[in-house]
Amino acid sequence: MRQIMKIASVLSVALWVSGCGQPAEQGGQKPSGPSGPMVVGSMTVAAKPQSLSVELPGRSKAYLEAEVRPQVSGIIMNRGFVEGKDVKQGQSLYQIDSATYKAALLSAKANLESAKANLASTEATAKRYKKLVEEKSISEQDYDLANASYLAAKAQVKVAEAAIYTANISLEYTEVRAPISGRIGKSSVTPGALVAAGQAQTLATIQQLDPINIEISQSSAQLLRLKTKLKQGQLKAADDASVQLILEDGSTYDQTGKLQFAEVSVDESTGSITLRAEFPNPDGVLLPGMYVRAILNTGTDPEAILVPQRAITRNSKGQAVAMVIDDGKVAPRVVTTAEAIDHQWRIVDGLKVGDELIVEGLQKIRPGAPVKAGPLMADQKPQPQQHK
Repeated sequence: MRQIMKIASVLSVALWVSGCGQPAEQGGQKPSGPSGPMVVGSMTVAAKPQSLSVELPGRSKAYLEAEVRPQVSGIIMNRGFVEGKDVKQGQSLYQIDSATYKAALLSAKANLESAKANLASTEATAKRYKKLVEEKSISEQDYDLANASYLAAKAQVKVAEAAIYTANISLEYTEVRAPISGRIGKSSVTPGALVAAGQAQTLATIQQLDPINIEISQSSAQLLRLKTKLKQGQLKAADDASVQLILEDGSTYDQTGKLQFAEVSVDESTGSITLRAEFPNPDGVLLPGMYVRAILNTGTDPEAILVPQRAITRNSKGQAVAMVIDDGKVAPRVVTTAEAIDHQWRIVDGLKVGDELIVEGLQKIRPGAPVKAGPLMADQKPQPQQHK
């Protein structure tokens, strides 16, 4: 009997609970969130001076480069350098057989002695004829011929001296010396090879790699925009002409370079101008022909507006959009972005100083919705936990 009474009590309680819950379902659900505007993380737009830079492609090029070619013809007797090593200016690189050039020098010296002897004879004759013509013992024509012979002999001495000078030069050229200091490449000839003066093929190439040049390409359109901004006062010219390099592996070169000059003409095929920067290269990290990225200072924006990149979204047209709080409601603004600086966009149009920019909570809002400005999560310091 007691078991029957317990079952009846349980059933009556269940019916009472179900009856109480039915009106709540018929009346609708209770709002889950608190009433009032949503709190979003925002920041007040401010302006500050910001130095600007541009990243441009470039290639390394030797500071000095000399192609070694023979100045005289002959057989290579020996080579006086190690390929791929550094050589000093004036160092002997190749020795060309000098036998014929020594013989030419001896012949030129002999011709000079003969010319000097002839000069002495004609000079004596000219002096003697001068006295005779004054005494009317010979005709003036005979004196003129003797004097002309003397002058010709004098000129022959000069020619012989010049021939000796030329022979000496040719003899010196049989020893091919390094025109500059630097690193020499591979040799195109070996001892025993025949070379000719003025040949097209180089014997070797020497490159000076410390310092080293970086040739940078900048589009003419980009240069025009930069000059326009400087002229309008939107940018101030940079006093610092330093250049940073990013190497092919993505690492930053540990030496700072300096911009040397900009080309005065535009390459018709590429529509770009060439800038040249000079970099120290004491360890030989930079090699000629290496591709690099150069970071140049282009100027300073005295009133730059920088906002976090996460605060800028894109609409269906691909335009950059920022959400601001205007009179307590969400208002979209189409903005124009420039370069990215430390995970921030530089805004050149669409925002002004004093605007309240929504940075956090963009996924939960829509244009026109009431919102309330709140602190950014990044600015909030974690509170210490209290132990009960």
